[in-house]
Amino acid sequence: MFGSFEFALPDDSRPRRRPGARLWLLGVPTTLAWAAVGWSGALGLLDGFRLMSLNRVDAWGADAGPAVSLVLFFSVSITIASSLGFAMLWGDGMSLRGLGVGFRASSLAASLGVALGSGFAIPSWTPPEAVGQRLPAGRGAAEPWTDVDWIIYYEPYLVPGVAGAAALVMLMVLGRAFVTRAEADDQAQALAQTGLQVIGKVVGVEFTNVWVMGNPRFTVQVRFPTETGEHTVVTSMTTSPMRTPSRGSTVKVTYDPRNPDSVQVDPDPADGAARGNFGAFLPPLF
Repeated sequence: MFGSFEFALPDDSRPRRRPGARLWLLGVPTTLAWAAVGWSGALGLLDGFRLMSLNRVDAWGADAGPAVSLVLFFSVSITIASSLGFAMLWGDGMSLRGLGVGFRASSLAASLGVALGSGFAIPSWTPPEAVGQRLPAGRGAAEPWTDVDWIIYYEPYLVPGVAGAAALVMLMVLGRAFVTRAEADDQAQALAQTGLQVIGKVVGVEFTNVWVMGNPRFTVQVRFPTETGEHTVVTSMTTSPMRTPSRGSTVKVTYDPRNPDSVQVDPDPADGAARGNFGAFLPPLF
């Protein structure tokens, strides 16, 4: 009856500054931290596993001291990198759009850092004792490498290559997100500057089962006066539980006179009909 509940962050439609220096400043240490992860992970973990997979079963034996130190360095680096990456999620503000931009930027920093760090480690990978054949444990004959073995052999180049490709993809995705974000901010800013504000009437309301930082989000059908007559739109609206809209309640509507479908709807503080309307959480609506 009530549907499923979801959690979301506020999607603030008011004009906001575009992604600023804070996100980029966080990106620099995050990328460096992930570069340390890529370097230490390649030489401290992947290098040993690669040797064991190809022809050195005892790669973690008496000569594994430096590798163990690198594993410890890897553990510290990935903890720092993950913490900085989490901070980048909120670097562009607490909103759905801001979280999306922060996630893309954090993913770009991670993939770029791993690509740089593992690429810097390429000359330091330990060469296998035999190329093209697996050394026998006893007196048996050597076995030729399989296709998987050859893939593992080129792992020092594959790791930075794959991470670099992921970084390139994330760079394009982030660039597109910035363009989309800038266009949306321009539209919101233009609406705030040139839009007309009137009082509209709610003629339909539906709870979307989404909670935004503890506040419910609704789909509302609003009728409001324009310069050419009454107009009706369907849009989303997030309010506190004590300011839930209801049929017949009034709301503040800011609309573009050239395009009345472009609106921003906010609660009307002067309207007491919306106070405590917990029936708005129930379907049906329109």
